[in-house]
Amino acid sequence: MKKTDLLIIGGSAGGLLTATAARKLYGDIKITLIRKNKKVMVPCGIPYIFGTLNDTSKNQIPDALLSNAGVELLIDEVVKIDRDKKMVITADNTEIEYDKLVIATGSLPIVPKFIKGYDLENVFPIVKDEEYLKDILEKVKNMSDIVVIGGGFIGVEFAEQMKMAGKNVTLVEVADKCLWQAFDEEFSSDAEEQLKNNGVIVKTKTKVEEIIGDTKVKEVKLSNGETIKADAVILGMGVSPNSVLAKDAGIKVNEKAAIIVDEYMRTNDSDIFAVGDCTEKKCFFTGKNTPILLASTAAMEAKIAACNLFQLKYVRKIKGTISAFSTKVFDKAFAAAGLTERKAKEEGFDIVIGRASTMDKHPGSLPNTGKIDIKLIFAKDTGIILGAQISGGDSIGEMVNILSMAVQNSMTANELNTYQVATHPLLTASPIAYPINAAALDALTKLNK
Repeated sequence: MKKTDLLIIGGSAGGLLTATAARKLYGDIKITLIRKNKKVMVPCGIPYIFGTLNDTSKNQIPDALLSNAGVELLIDEVVKIDRDKKMVITADNTEIEYDKLVIATGSLPIVPKFIKGYDLENVFPIVKDEEYLKDILEKVKNMSDIVVIGGGFIGVEFAEQMKMAGKNVTLVEVADKCLWQAFDEEFSSDAEEQLKNNGVIVKTKTKVEEIIGDTKVKEVKLSNGETIKADAVILGMGVSPNSVLAKDAGIKVNEKAAIIVDEYMRTNDSDIFAVGDCTEKKCFFTGKNTPILLASTAAMEAKIAACNLFQLKYVRKIKGTISAFSTKVFDKAFAAAGLTERKAKEEGFDIVIGRASTMDKHPGSLPNTGKIDIKLIFAKDTGIILGAQISGGDSIGEMVNILSMAVQNSMTANELNTYQVATHPLLTASPIAYPINAAALDALTKLNK
């Protein structure tokens, strides 16, 4: 029987970062990571396999991250956790004893079994498996008409990449706008326009009634009676926690099948932790369950779990999960952190909005200068930031991380108006119109009324 100090089940962002962080924190302990797949895909990079990269091998997380950290990697599948014996059993009947166990089994794509024809050939849920994705890539190369179901990040990014690959693309979304959960209407409408202006047909407020074909998909029938030609259908309808292994072992899960963890990422078994998409998330603002399943969230949870594995040596609590998103739709980037205006109002906050528009270099006559639009949402009674949304060039991908930190640290409009920034004509907006400062000042004038 094998023995290890720390056993991790799952090799994507949550599992990998738990392993590498634990190595740095605890030195010479034995760490073993088990995963099913020979290679691990960069999860957020999967849409780009089908356009920009055109190759699954260019979207791999390198195993050197584990080997360089002295982590033992086993390619196998855990089929049972025996909590009493503190061991796991794998598909090839290997038994491994552990001192501490971390479950990082991720998520599975939602498959709409309520849609007739969901199981036809060339209807593709997005599974994070290289061989599966390689097969899809080969099949769609000779296809012309692609229908994407779902207007969240997965659907929008697949629609963009399939269009870049020269396909005729139709995106179908049941809600009023694409990306409606991440952004308020002005930003989601802008993202939608980027799709339309680049040739993607977008059909919102529309359901898929049926996927039609004999053995292979041929058409998609919509709720408005329209029928669309389809050589393939991409299912971008979200994901759900992959928690069956944990549940079968008596680990508690919630009504959405997410593993219940405390603020240290411990389960109801004090020697078993869980991180990533398989775990329950609590909203930073309300404490309610929130379905924020992101690699960046998994990374944060992994580092918190690693800090607390052995006798809470490096005590670190999770304060709650915020949404922190970024994406790029053709030539324009969009990012958000915290609550949207809509969500803040739904949760009962009295809010004030600060806005600003500026150029991302100064002077604006410099080459490759673009516009930044920013919206900040503050609680009216305290002036504390609740959320932020930005659109513009690539620089906003890091700017939103500043705002994510501001939200997590409950910074006020006054603090964001007056915090010091580093600026340079070729790199940033002007110091006299830096977007975060400017939007905070706009909000401050309203808070003081």
